[in-house]
Amino acid sequence: MNIEVIQWNERGLVPTIVQDATTRQVLMVAYMSRESLERTLEIGETVFWSRSRAKLWHKGETSGNIQRVREIYVDCDGDTLLVMVDAAGPACHTGEVSCFYRRLEAESD
Repeated sequence: MNIEVIQWNERGLVPTIVQDATTRQVLMVAYMSRESLERTLEIGETVFWSRSRAKLWHKGETSGNIQRVREIYVDCDGDTLLVMVDAAGPACHTGEVSCFYRRLEAESD
């Protein structure tokens, strides 16, 4: 399968779920552009499109917390990617292993 099956959104991006290949823990969600996906495939490490900075973002480039890609899956509709990685450190900018460390709870009366 090649990247031609991907359904890019109106901004030319595709949501990307990053999951630890060993523990199966979901680490983060980011966006990839065609260019960032091509770069990811080329270097074997995650590269995303930073919407806030409007440029490519090589995960771990400054922190050292790179994510080595093991596998990339495309969902059935072609509009979401799942990237299985070996992470060299925390995925979250807060220092947490995963960006999903806060549990949402129903408010009690």
